Amino acid sequence: MSLARYVIDQSVNILGWLLKNRKVTNLKSNTDGRICVNLGCGLAVMPGWTNVDASLNALFAGAPGLLLKFLYQLSGANRYYHLDVYCKILIENRFIFHDLSRSLPFKPASVDYFYSSHFFEHLFQDDAIRLLCEMRLALRNNGVVRIAIPDLFYAIGLYKTGEKCKMLDDYFFVSDRSSYLARHKYMYDFELFSKLLSDAGYQNITKCAFGQGRVPNAKQLDNRPADTLFVEAFR
Repeated sequence: MSLARYVIDQSVNILGWLLKNRKVTNLKSNTDGRICVNLGCGLAVMPGWTNVDASLNALFAGAPGLLLKFLYQLSGANRYYHLDVYCKILIENRFIFHDLSRSLPFKPASVDYFYSSHFFEHLFQDDAIRLLCEMRLALRNNGVVRIAIPDLFYAIGLYKTGEKCKMLDDYFFVSDRSSYLARHKYMYDFELFSKLLSDAGYQNITKCAFGQGRVPNAKQLDNRPADTLFVEAFR
């Protein structure tokens, strides 16, 4: 890891700690009046959603174009997004910078839907269940969560077919040197994640197909169908 990346990570980590007790108010609803929140979003967002992330991108979302062009060079997003697309996403969508491994920045009964894709594997299990409990508290009556995570069952299948290095490198020892946020800390299959949700108090826990479920915009937000487990649950 470069010195610049280390300084950035430490600065973001300290800021995340300083903001851990805040609660965001005046959430913007989508076109039908529902409050939809995308947790650990990266840059995979939808119009009308509130997007929460602990990245440098979320911290400076909405900044002037010249600053975003500079940040683009520091961001790992430059490997996946063209500069114009990167700037458009950060200018036209609402982002909240917050370290979800510490807390959830929403008041009780303030959210209708939570969505999270390929984020919970980046949390230690204790932090994951704490976050799920806080999400349940933040949901309104009949609120729904949709969680997409790498499927442990799929990863173990790679081992059985002889793809041992791919299994280890892609799922168990992901340690992107560009950022500590990229590291995997736990893995789940449906049984393991269902227990986590049940322990957090959720009901009607269901394994869903790619793009199908009760949470809005699942077809647009879901990705990586081959190796992903999609789960929904009610408050």
